[in-house]
Amino acid sequence: MIRFDNRDIGLSSHLSELGKPDLASAMAKAMAGENIEAPYSLDDMAEDAVQLLRALGVDSAHIVGASMGGMIAQIVAARHPDATRSLISIMSTTGRRDLPPAQPQAMAVLTSPPASNGRLDRIRAGINVWKVIGSPGFREADDELEAKVAREVDRAPYDPDGIGRQMLAILAAPPRNDLLATVRVPARVIHGADDPLIPLAAGHDTAAAIPGAELVVVPGMGHGFESALVPVYLEQIGDFVATVEQRARG
Repeated sequence: MIRFDNRDIGLSSHLSELGKPDLASAMAKAMAGENIEAPYSLDDMAEDAVQLLRALGVDSAHIVGASMGGMIAQIVAARHPDATRSLISIMSTTGRRDLPPAQPQAMAVLTSPPASNGRLDRIRAGINVWKVIGSPGFREADDELEAKVAREVDRAPYDPDGIGRQMLAILAAPPRNDLLATVRVPARVIHGADDPLIPLAAGHDTAAAIPGAELVVVPGMGHGFESALVPVYLEQIGDFVATVEQRARG
């Protein structure tokens, strides 16, 4: 399994030379249906993933992505079929403009900065985020959640501008329905029934856009990766990949 940090996040390259994003202006333009400029695109991030596979000597892989990662995975599957054995899109969307928006409290908590850049304030903010957008049917104990957020905070420097540039890439991306209609690899779409950030309608739309895609709706799942959800992900991803490989050998 290969996991990596996308550009502008974690321990990957942070593109500070691209400047500070104006998210307020971009969101206003998005609501008005106007075009948005971004320093890089989701297609660029998909190309990053493909180039990483090539650098590692991997000819093709099962492409799995969640949320923004799901958008990137969709583009990889459509534009790079030779590198894609299957597609698993989790809690993601086609980006179609008339889909239901995020719940107001989910967007508010996601776009609200911590009280300061200090470690404790960042941990408090992270806990608040996951309590709002997480999975009501798979809640973590307070100490478990705090420990998880602390690990995330301690892993890499805080870079809100990098996160903002990623959000610009999402806002600037055109809907992918027509692109997804060209996908010819096996695909599974996994979505939480209780996702407040990317509502379930987006999962239905994603599955409908991909020929032959399977949709798995998980009751009680929101927009999170709680430890109690690990068996669900292992089953839904692992069984699907095993089936695809078995069919390929057959």
